[in-house]
Amino acid sequence: MLPPADRAPPASREVLHALTLTASAFALFAAAPLAAQSAADDVGTVVDPSGQPGDPQPDAEPVTVDTAEDVDELLGIPEPNAGLDAPPPPTGDDGVNAEGNREIDFEADILEYRSESDIVTARGNVVLRSGDRSLRADTVSWNEGTGEIVAEGRVRFVDENGNQLFSERVELTDKFEAGAMDNLLLALRQGGRLAARKGVRENDGTVALENAAYSGCEVVDPDGCPREPSWRITAERVVYSPELQRIKFTGAYLELFGARILPLPGLTVRTDGGAVSGFLVPDLRFSESNGVEVSGSYYIRFADNRDLTLTTHVYTDAAPMVAAQWRHLTESGAYQITGYATHSQRISTLTGTADSAEEFRGYVFANGRFQLSPDWSLTGSIRRSTDRTFLRRYDISRDDRLRSTVELERIGKNTYVSLAGWATQTLRLNQPQGEVPVALPVFDARWRPDTPVLGGQIELQGNTLSITRKDGQDTQRAFARAQWDLSRVTGLGQVVTLTGMLRGDVYHSDENLLTATASYRGNPGWEFRGVALGAIDVQWPFVGNALGGTVVWTPRVQLVATPPIKNLAIPNEDARAIDLEDSNLFALNRFPGYDRVEDGARVTYGFDWSLRIPDWEIKTNVGQSYRLDSDRDIFPVGTGLSERFSDFVGRTEVRYKNFLRLTHRFRLDKDNLAIRRNEVDATVGSNKTYAELGYVRLNRDITQVEDLQDREELRGAVRVAFANYWSIFGSGVFNLTDRNEDPTLMSDGFDPIRTRLGVAYQDDCLELGLTWRRDYITAGDAERGDTFQVYFSLRNLGFR
Repeated sequence: MLPPADRAPPASREVLHALTLTASAFALFAAAPLAAQSAADDVGTVVDPSGQPGDPQPDAEPVTVDTAEDVDELLGIPEPNAGLDAPPPPTGDDGVNAEGNREIDFEADILEYRSESDIVTARGNVVLRSGDRSLRADTVSWNEGTGEIVAEGRVRFVDENGNQLFSERVELTDKFEAGAMDNLLLALRQGGRLAARKGVRENDGTVALENAAYSGCEVVDPDGCPREPSWRITAERVVYSPELQRIKFTGAYLELFGARILPLPGLTVRTDGGAVSGFLVPDLRFSESNGVEVSGSYYIRFADNRDLTLTTHVYTDAAPMVAAQWRHLTESGAYQITGYATHSQRISTLTGTADSAEEFRGYVFANGRFQLSPDWSLTGSIRRSTDRTFLRRYDISRDDRLRSTVELERIGKNTYVSLAGWATQTLRLNQPQGEVPVALPVFDARWRPDTPVLGGQIELQGNTLSITRKDGQDTQRAFARAQWDLSRVTGLGQVVTLTGMLRGDVYHSDENLLTATASYRGNPGWEFRGVALGAIDVQWPFVGNALGGTVVWTPRVQLVATPPIKNLAIPNEDARAIDLEDSNLFALNRFPGYDRVEDGARVTYGFDWSLRIPDWEIKTNVGQSYRLDSDRDIFPVGTGLSERFSDFVGRTEVRYKNFLRLTHRFRLDKDNLAIRRNEVDATVGSNKTYAELGYVRLNRDITQVEDLQDREELRGAVRVAFANYWSIFGSGVFNLTDRNEDPTLMSDGFDPIRTRLGVAYQDDCLELGLTWRRDYITAGDAERGDTFQVYFSLRNLGFR
């Protein structure tokens, strides 16, 4: 590491501090008798003030420069501003002034001159600067005759792009361009390093290296100790072009931990973090459905805003598959299109045997977003598959439905408008596609006037929805809503919120009997409904000190009242998954959508409590509601809302630094405190070594609604780091639901769904690993069984 310039002794640093030189000014140094410290018989030269040499003087003694005034006198430089009519021409960022000369700022401890060879030598903490370029070295010499500048000893050259070149010896021209170099290291600004025994830097900045090595790894660990890079690329020849910001390799090989493993013909790397066209590192995988899989990709970069990736997947037990991904960034937005295609046999989802004839199979996914104006935007997504098992068979996705959407949206200061539509393709083997709805159009508009009404905020909303099914019920809906909210803080600290809402609905539906659940059908034909709601919500926070921290206790009471509402006559399309939770306990309408509105009068009460002490934070809330009437036919038994008193619901969160995060949600039966909902999510550990646990059990005994079955599931994951960069990890998902909880299941109470185990290595520039996964469910030709995958990612090479 070179010592900084400002560490030189102050007296010597003043010798030639910040002396500005042009290419012609170097001639003055060559002609001046600054220092001749070679042999005793060196011949000095006497110069007149014009800088022309006179007669040789055999007895002349070497002259050592000790002060800046000595330099001025020997060079014939007049006093500052003496005889100058105008300041020197200004220089630009490239160090070239208006007259076309490159100016170089020069600093050194000692400057000496050898008259017999016309060489000027600067020693000790030498610094040269020209525009955005700089050079530091122990010694710098300049040859007047050849114009060659040679820097030796701990050389660091920084070019105009911020790349740093370290070497023992560098040759530069009088235009401050680096030439031949020995034992060099090139540290690129965007990351990555090149090393070679010899190299040449051309006048245009191009660096050509022979028998070189490249790596994106740091050469020291976080403690500053040297370490070997985990990967590197060796090549017979490397050419780095600062103008193109690219490194081109010839005869390149990839080495991992010192072992040569893969040839990389035609490899090119961008130094600005961007990508270039070329082959990507292949993936290797084994699965029960497809056998051994090798996939290779070729990346084509058409421009900085457009690229294409072409991929081929070859299998031992399946026909090959091709894939492509196109990405495009436009002036108003971006979009991408991904497609997969193959021609193969497909196992029947009914018989479980392979079809005799091969057929085209594939999948397309496209999405994008465009900002049409500061307020208007267009968003869209398309997902379609040729069959229901293609994505699972080829391990592309495990989704059980594919949704395609389009939305035109306007977001203003006080307004919101959305015009959307969506369609879903089901991938569930037992669900007819004709029963899956298509929603088009879905329209929603809202407006909040700036002017308060009775001191409160008004919001107006209009909404329409049209749902059609090929083999099911069709429903159209429209409503208009006006809501008024007023929030105030009383003198005693209570937060009081008043709400009033009016809404008018109109519905039309047909083929209602095709809906299996009677409570979802509604009456066929036209139906009209009016909704009115009034509510008051009071929160009263109390703050105090406890256990060295701050505790906040906030009791809360809410009263909501509505007149009787015609609910069951209206089709229910968007409010089916009703369940009492802590998140909707104080909601004005505890149904998730618009088609059902909770009527009558109810009082909801509960409290929030939190404790914050150094490193710890604990929060909890508990609540219940009470109905003033008992007619609640719209709530299925088991949802916790079907009787006057609701079940108890709550949530607790515990956090300790970034080491422990625990969340527990529950619902307790109001009569016997039986657990109806028990949900735990916990994470313990650091970013490298941690354990995650998730558990949920829904014990609601809801039998009349197919959307609300009981479930019990356990999921867990663990990662253990060792040896600095290595880790082992595992995860699993288990279905614990038995036939007593859901008679439609064949599970005995422990049914693994998916398990995973692996080992990985990850440092600042390399990520690699081996993963084993086992799937326990067969869906058509997506067979249960084991999958093995080898993967790795290299920093700065864009391999993953």
